[in-house]
Amino acid sequence: MNGIANRAGLVVVTGANGFVGRALCAHLGASSIRWRGLVRALPSGAEPHLHGDHVETGDLATAADDRLDAALAGAAVVVHLAGRAHVLRDAADDPEAAYRAANVVATARLAHAAVRAGVERFVLASTVKVNGESTAPGTAFRPDDPPAPRDPYARSKLEAERELAGVCARTSVVPLVLRLPLVYGPGVKGNFLALFDEVARGRPLPLGLVRNRRSLLYVGNLADALLCAVTHPAAANDTFFVTDDSDLTVADLVARLRDKLNRPRRTFAAPRSVVRGVARLAGRKASYARLFEPLQANPSHLRSRLGWNAPYTVDEGLEITTQWYRGLRGRSAS
Repeated sequence: MNGIANRAGLVVVTGANGFVGRALCAHLGASSIRWRGLVRALPSGAEPHLHGDHVETGDLATAADDRLDAALAGAAVVVHLAGRAHVLRDAADDPEAAYRAANVVATARLAHAAVRAGVERFVLASTVKVNGESTAPGTAFRPDDPPAPRDPYARSKLEAERELAGVCARTSVVPLVLRLPLVYGPGVKGNFLALFDEVARGRPLPLGLVRNRRSLLYVGNLADALLCAVTHPAAANDTFFVTDDSDLTVADLVARLRDKLNRPRRTFAAPRSVVRGVARLAGRKASYARLFEPLQANPSHLRSRLGWNAPYTVDEGLEITTQWYRGLRGRSAS
């Protein structure tokens, strides 16, 4: 906790059974902070872990007010992690509406419930994509940069931020927003897990000309930053970026993963126009952007105002994630 005193009462965590939620609840428990996890549905026979408990709420966007009120009863802080994450191949009939319901309506309804419950602080997990899909080389987004969301997911998160601010205005609930880059760690899925698989296969990758830098965030660092947001008295009515201690090029990231998985460093130089065309034909234009476009966020505001520093280096985060991956994939990853 970086020396921050434990000032929090009961912390309610939405999405408590998710990738980030599990890490945060474990971190809260290890820090002797009481927590209550809200989940859409409990698995049959599920048992609470650590010394918290889980409450089944159903869909936060449609749950009855009395159900939300009961879930937040006695809470001092709400950490809102639940929502509809970025979907690369979206099968929803109306993706914009689906994102809005899960990320905007749910946030607004939970914020109203927090006001009714007398919650002191509401921490919202948002995304760096609120500011845009890429940064100019050598620059990084700052919290006061103008928003420029480019897709339904990013637009819904920006609207969720604004809904939270509007609901909390002229109430005793203090809103706090953390904008996050790609988060990795044990349990990660999506593009990061797919990248691990590609590296484990030992295939050459077209990264010889890649020089872009992208901010990343190890889930253990995120859990610690969220704990700081929960407990620090200066964490109030503000927006922060959270990142690891250093940014990596994708080529450097792949090289580190190959070293940890004992795979040869095999890359080749392919013109960006060729890779862009192949990605477009394969329906993976977004994946191309994640390989070749820079996307950096500046976490200095978080560090200067709250005194937070990442407890894990990038290399430590990748090593822990690699150990988890070895267990997940077995001998094929050795």
